[in-house]
Amino acid sequence: MADRTETEKRNLAEELAAAVRGEVSFAAADRALMTMDASNYRRVPRAVVAPRDAEDVAAALRVCREHGVPVVPRGAGTSIAGQATGVGVVLDFTRHMRRIVSLDADARTAVVQPGLILDDLRAAAGAHGLTFGPDPSTHSRCTLGGMIGNNSCGSHSVAWGTTADSVRALELLTYGGEQVRAGRGTGPTGAPTGLPPRLRDGVKALVDGELALLRTGYPDLPRRISGYALDALLPEAGTDLARALTGSEGTLGVLTEATVRLVETPAARALAVLGYPDESAAAEAAHTLLPHRPMTVEGMAADLVGSAAGLPKGGAWLFVEMGGASPGEAAARAEALCRAAAADGATDHTLVTDPAGQRALWRIREDASGTATRMPDGSEAWPGWEDCAVPPARLGPYLRDFRALLTQHGLRGTPYGHFGDGCIHVRIDFDLLTGPGIRRFREFSYDLGELVVAHGGSLSGEHGDGQARAELLPKMYGPELVGLFERFKSLWDPAAGLNPGMLVRPARLDENLRFELLPKSPVPVEFGYPHDSGDFSAAVRRCVGVAKCRNATTGPGSADVMCPSFRATGEERHSTRGRARLLHEMLAGEVITDGWRSPEVHDALDLCLSCKGCRSDCPVGVDMATYKAEFLHHHYEGRRRPAAHYSMGRLPQWLHAAAPAAPVLNALARTPLAAVGKRLGGIAPERPIPPLATETFTRWWWRRRTSSAAPSPSGGRTVVLWPDTFTNHLSPEVGRSAVRVLEAAGLRPLLPPTAPPRQPGGALPQPSLPRLHRPPLCCGLTYVSTGQLDRARAVMRRTVEVLSPLLQAGRPLVVLEPSCAAALRTDLPELLADDPRAARLADSVRTFAQVLEELAPDWQPPRLDRPVAGQTHCHQHAVLGDAAEQRLRERAGLTGQLTGGCCGLAGNFGFERGHYDVSVSCAEDQLLPAVRESPQDAEILADGYSCRTQLAQLGDRPGRHLAEVLAEALGEGALGEGDA
Repeated sequence: MADRTETEKRNLAEELAAAVRGEVSFAAADRALMTMDASNYRRVPRAVVAPRDAEDVAAALRVCREHGVPVVPRGAGTSIAGQATGVGVVLDFTRHMRRIVSLDADARTAVVQPGLILDDLRAAAGAHGLTFGPDPSTHSRCTLGGMIGNNSCGSHSVAWGTTADSVRALELLTYGGEQVRAGRGTGPTGAPTGLPPRLRDGVKALVDGELALLRTGYPDLPRRISGYALDALLPEAGTDLARALTGSEGTLGVLTEATVRLVETPAARALAVLGYPDESAAAEAAHTLLPHRPMTVEGMAADLVGSAAGLPKGGAWLFVEMGGASPGEAAARAEALCRAAAADGATDHTLVTDPAGQRALWRIREDASGTATRMPDGSEAWPGWEDCAVPPARLGPYLRDFRALLTQHGLRGTPYGHFGDGCIHVRIDFDLLTGPGIRRFREFSYDLGELVVAHGGSLSGEHGDGQARAELLPKMYGPELVGLFERFKSLWDPAAGLNPGMLVRPARLDENLRFELLPKSPVPVEFGYPHDSGDFSAAVRRCVGVAKCRNATTGPGSADVMCPSFRATGEERHSTRGRARLLHEMLAGEVITDGWRSPEVHDALDLCLSCKGCRSDCPVGVDMATYKAEFLHHHYEGRRRPAAHYSMGRLPQWLHAAAPAAPVLNALARTPLAAVGKRLGGIAPERPIPPLATETFTRWWWRRRTSSAAPSPSGGRTVVLWPDTFTNHLSPEVGRSAVRVLEAAGLRPLLPPTAPPRQPGGALPQPSLPRLHRPPLCCGLTYVSTGQLDRARAVMRRTVEVLSPLLQAGRPLVVLEPSCAAALRTDLPELLADDPRAARLADSVRTFAQVLEELAPDWQPPRLDRPVAGQTHCHQHAVLGDAAEQRLRERAGLTGQLTGGCCGLAGNFGFERGHYDVSVSCAEDQLLPAVRESPQDAEILADGYSCRTQLAQLGDRPGRHLAEVLAEALGEGALGEGDA
């Protein structure tokens, strides 16, 4: 039997490869990436095909049909009901079939391919003052094909409706290979046009025979997404076959092209955020705002957003957007709405007219699909009842009953969503890991289905039925109409080859759960994973698939970093979600069977820059840099490592040893011998070797301290200045400049010794020069990033031993290099979870700007009065924040914003052989264009050594640390090598 299965698999692979011009993959990694979408479900496909055009789709269908293999069309995989998972061949439309075929601004239509990203269509239409109306929160990565498959909606549905309202015509292929052009209207016989005879006659007979059922079986709802929309085929509905097929979840035909309607966008928008005492009050008020013709009426409660900045007083909020022909008109309409809302129970409001402020607030709402996966206490919450909808006027009573039902079942959830349309999103803290928890999930689902129907609602109001809700459709529609759905499916797909198990004849809602194969107890790991109770599986489970990491661009004014390697490659496996999926499958052990030795996981993590952007930008805080370090530790345990791990992973010890010979080594780096050294060290041949400092920062410091000309160390608050490896050996001018500024601000910077002080009370000793020969202190960053966690832990323990006595008096630890600060703030306490001193050390870490703001608040920096350009270090963005840096720049008259993203060098990453092209691509994403486009008098700021090195090697304008810029402006200039 096994031989027969292997033969069938080989034959299918050979025939698909011969028939399809796009990529065909049976590889474990590619299949693993497609096992899940953003739902609770998991299925393992046989293969993944990326068709190049409709002919490829037809060829793939023919081969699959001949082999009896089902087909699953898939877009971005952000579906929440499970309909983008399947056991057959997955058609991935995001690689090639993602074009705008045409755009007719006069007719306000566009012809698009199914893999087109929604934001790409919106950008193209925006050039003509148009847009595509439906805009789910995943608009930056969801595809038009997926939206049509699910009949997606979004926050502007109160103005522009659902995707079905925006579809004009669909080009499809059935599993049987029939071509369909679905539109609106009938031919001479009264049957829908664009169908082959078999389907034309069958559809007409089905509709004509069930007119009464079709006219009475559907509730009247703005967000009725569940089931097949067969009532769109009624004569009085215009026999709209395109509308009837929208929302069919890939179960009837495979979309190859769509003609969609575009709408005119208002010239200006104003956002009114209305505060209400609680969720019920906001829900009761939502439908009363509709007569004001808002563009959005979105609702959220405090248990989801907490104390988010910018929100008015209240326990729940409505986000109401008003449009106008001018900013004044939009603002006036919003003000009138606020007055009406105040008279009807709103307790407070905020009116935002500037686009940046609106984007900041909308981000809170758009990230809710991820943030809702964690309860306020950090416990997990899951979809399953993500988007049911009731008549808008029934929303208040429904939410009260919904909360009561949660309490009855001992569950918790955080509702939010499209209150103006009566559609509620919610993630619930189901226990989907144990038998009793899964039984409660099923019982609650049945009870909630009855509650939704009792309020006249739809089981799905946006994301479709899939497997999550299709089993319950008889509760909503009754057996007769569900039987009609099955007949319609059999007419279009008699072989049941398209997305079987979805929408009709579905699998049970508690089958195929994606957690079933995960380890039942925590696996042994090195990091503490404090936010996941030390459980690596729970950390990996954080990724729920909303795919914010698949954003192709960061957007205007965005400081986001995640995910630079995806933007550079466009490949799912190089996204945060893709890597999390592969780690999930590694733990499951079904598709990826080598565990920590897996080459598939290793290859995907190889292009992870460890930028930590996902730690802050992912709505659920996936920390792929930490997961990568964990994986590399186990992957190479007891084995020889790549050369770069020995050369750059152990950089601190090499630089310490090389310091006395810096002039000689710098000279050798300019000879042909450098190429040999780079080859032996696993360094990219394209990379110049940075020069070593001829005098390290620490040597300069102690020489200055012993000089009679040195300033008196008395007076001022003492701060411990961390001599990180990069500052010490590669850019000591940054350290000298920081000393100059800190002293000018009245602070007393002191360097730590290299061994614990012996004096009682934690007093700093006066070290002699021989002490400099001891190994330097280290944050462990380079060891962590290469997965050498035993070494990292050893150097971190020594750092804790030395620093802990010095920090007991509340002294801050000032760290100039953002990546080292981030390592001390996060990696150190997470690797030394058993040592309470590690957490205290992490709490003491301050950036250069933070310590000036906290300990020298009255100090006035020198005024420079010029613009800035450059990039906020990715680790600073993700771990430390840059608000203090922004305020310090403003006080110094440095105007403008730094870009987000990652420079692409990222410590050892950009220096490693094989990474150069991706490193350059990351730099070209934001950093280099921003510098090129900046004014000539702009100050180029880059606090990270990697960022400055990338600018020096790829650009023509060097960057400097903010400390260097301020020291130079103090009048005496930065302290040079000869200063004492």
